Amino acid sequence: MELKRIAIDTSKHVFTIHGIDVNDRPVLRQELRRGRVETFIAKLPPTDVVLEACAGSHHWGRIFERLGHRVSLIPPQYVKPFVKRGKNDRNDAEAISEAASRPTMRFVPVKGVEDQAAMLVVKHRQMLVAQRTQAINALRGHASEFGIVVAKGGQHVATLLTLLDENAAIPVVARAMFGEIGQHIADLDDKIAAWDKQLLEQHKANPVSRLLAEIPGVGPITAITMALTVNPADFGSARHFAAWLGLTPREHSTGGKRRLGRISKAGNERLRQLLVVGATAVIRYARPGSKSASGWLLQLLDRKPPKVAAVALANKMARIIWAMMAHGEAYRRQPKAV
Repeated sequence: MELKRIAIDTSKHVFTIHGIDVNDRPVLRQELRRGRVETFIAKLPPTDVVLEACAGSHHWGRIFERLGHRVSLIPPQYVKPFVKRGKNDRNDAEAISEAASRPTMRFVPVKGVEDQAAMLVVKHRQMLVAQRTQAINALRGHASEFGIVVAKGGQHVATLLTLLDENAAIPVVARAMFGEIGQHIADLDDKIAAWDKQLLEQHKANPVSRLLAEIPGVGPITAITMALTVNPADFGSARHFAAWLGLTPREHSTGGKRRLGRISKAGNERLRQLLVVGATAVIRYARPGSKSASGWLLQLLDRKPPKVAAVALANKMARIIWAMMAHGEAYRRQPKAV
């Protein structure tokens, strides 16, 4: 049996195989337990193997490549339009195969073990930051139930804890719990600081990261995250990279009339967040004659609200980052606005 392409719908325990022949007719439909998948695929002659880019897909992609197959990963949102009525594992596997047959389909490259290992530090720090934010919000919410409110921001946590501890009207049990939450926040701060130190060391040892840090609004954390996450060869242009980050307008055009809406937010949320935060910091100190304020940015701020300008600047920063990574160029600082 000669197979043109095999699509695999993965899950925790059962994988669904959908194979087609050279005439695009389905000739193989089978469900396999997870432990039998590698043995089954190893017996097949080299062919195209397609999976959705989801949890564990890079691991299986590396396995199938070692077995001599050509592996492609498709983003799940590009597979969804090809799912027929009556969603089930077999229809999902068939939809993956149909999506892979499109000549304009975009694929996700299979990541190596070292690339994924390097990203663990960034992702773990991101999780700790989210947990700290959650804990601070919980502390503020519980404190408001007792009439204690302070300004927003992590820098006010110590003040809030002091007010809670000194308020004799709050029951002893509640004050003890506030102390526990405060200690939890402090422990998270220590862990985040430790990982920040390790990321800073990685940043200093990474030439690409040091190059990107010269861009106004791009600090060491953003620079090393970009260097570890982004492969510029995966994008055909700077605009393609900005679109992947979700920083380009959503289009609602029809009848030859172009309508652009808000940014799509369809890409990597963490990278987009880092760029927008960095752009916001640049705008905060943008003044004529300042080091980071270009004439383009000051003119934009005259026409648009700061938040809109921040997104536009983040889009521009993304394009600069791609150009620097793709061509190995240093940042060319723009003339100061006067």
